[in-house]
Amino acid sequence: MESLDTSNTASVDSYVDWTGCELVERVPGKVSGRPVVRGTRILADTIVQDAELGSPLEEIHENYPDLSVAAIRRLISFAQSQHGQRKL
Repeated sequence: MESLDTSNTASVDSYVDWTGCELVERVPGKVSGRPVVRGTRILADTIVQDAELGSPLEEIHENYPDLSVAAIRRLISFAQSQHGQRKL
């Protein structure tokens, strides 16, 4: 599995440029203003990195039960579209 190239990210504190992803928000003072899944304290980058490391969707969902499998898929898909990667 190829890793994502992080050289084109908008911010050094984020793995992906999450601008334009409706599932992700940055709130000053919430997890140091890093991109989190809207309404949670779950770092969006963590979800993508887990998938890249080979964690199946079901396992990611078990680790983050507040996120639906559909939301996890959308986060991964968005990150891949930012880097032109093939689907996981």
